[in-house]
Amino acid sequence: MNTFVMFLSRVIGYFVDRALSRDEDRGVGIGYFVTMMICQVVFGILASLVLMAFSRSREYRADAASANVVGAPAMISALKRLQTRQTADLPGQLAAFGISGKGSWFSSHPPLEDRIAALERTERSI
Repeated sequence: MNTFVMFLSRVIGYFVDRALSRDEDRGVGIGYFVTMMICQVVFGILASLVLMAFSRSREYRADAASANVVGAPAMISALKRLQTRQTADLPGQLAAFGISGKGSWFSSHPPLEDRIAALERTERSI
């Protein structure tokens, strides 16, 4: 994703600079650098959204695969057990390794409630 962010920001910066430039023989100007920096920030945020969405969907697939191996009730039980643990219980150095129950567009894991609900729906459909 970083490659696309860098490449697209440079391409857009080049075209914006050419549109603003009056002298065709000179090198890149300030329009290139300003546009490139703005595009890198915007495209970087968009790329993060795509990567986090992929990570959340991968988490659901991992839960489903685990449920196929150990059974859906065991997997649901394990997720409910994780739900009882709070990241606040962890020491400061380990808090980043805890699973937070809050979901957002920038979270890499879906909330445990959503994961449990997805497994329960799968269990009912079988």
